[in-house]
Amino acid sequence: MSLYSIEIFDAKKTSRAIITIDNVTADETVLELKKRIAQKKPNFGIERQALRLEPKGKSLKDDEKIGDLNLPNNGQLYLRDLGPQIGWKTVFLLEYAGPFFIYPIFYMRPSFIYGADATKPIADAVRLAVYCSTFHYGKRLFETHFIHRFSNGTMPFTNLFKNCSYYWGFSAFISYFINHPLYTSPYFGNTQVYLGLAGFVLSELGNLSCHVLLRNLRPAGTKERKIPVPDGNPFTLAFNFVSCPNYLYEVLAWTSFTVMTQSLPAALFTTAGFVQMAIWAQGKHRAYRREFSNYPRRRTAMIPFLL
Repeated sequence: MSLYSIEIFDAKKTSRAIITIDNVTADETVLELKKRIAQKKPNFGIERQALRLEPKGKSLKDDEKIGDLNLPNNGQLYLRDLGPQIGWKTVFLLEYAGPFFIYPIFYMRPSFIYGADATKPIADAVRLAVYCSTFHYGKRLFETHFIHRFSNGTMPFTNLFKNCSYYWGFSAFISYFINHPLYTSPYFGNTQVYLGLAGFVLSELGNLSCHVLLRNLRPAGTKERKIPVPDGNPFTLAFNFVSCPNYLYEVLAWTSFTVMTQSLPAALFTTAGFVQMAIWAQGKHRAYRREFSNYPRRRTAMIPFLL
């Protein structure tokens, strides 16, 4: 069996050699090579390493075998240091915990935020809005801990501040105006409020149903991937039309929240979320079509027949 001697270079400073790993077998995986690098260079933990064939090339997958990389016996790989990492699960818990606690602060109308008028009676739309927001982020915390499985274990630590700023900032922005003593109830009164509430509840149930179905597609401890199809739950019938109905339901939930509260900040949050989720959905849709030759052609990414 041939053995490799692999010299690892810095992907940013390509003239700087980091380390040489000797006696690497063809059957060893990229992950095993990362472990050997981490043993000799503790500053480069496994989660910080992105190994590449070229300095600006694609990162190699952990399960790729060294023998399949077409390297010479004295080969070279390039390592990009991804920086300090943090677990995705921790990031999601922090992202969603912020709005879960921030939104009710404004609902309680402390005088240091709103002043003397903070005692004005609370409208039905305002009361329902705090219930909906708390339920939404409580559901997300529950899903993060009990339902979601994360294919990538970590993300750059610096992204934590960006992600938390987005969710925490928008939550405060929305809550400040909806809970303001000068807030005006929706134009069509309780009819508009309760139609929006019904849409929100149904969309949240649809979103949860899709997350459960996606979890069940991948057995614990595996990287198995399957084409998602409806599982008998009527909310999952949306998989017949779009690749990412969980994103569709998410947008519908916040659209319904916007209708229920007739709130411009909520509309801005819904729009920003729609743009980002549309990008994610299109990326996942393309990945499904590349991976599965029999992927249903009539499906679109996120909005039936349109997007």
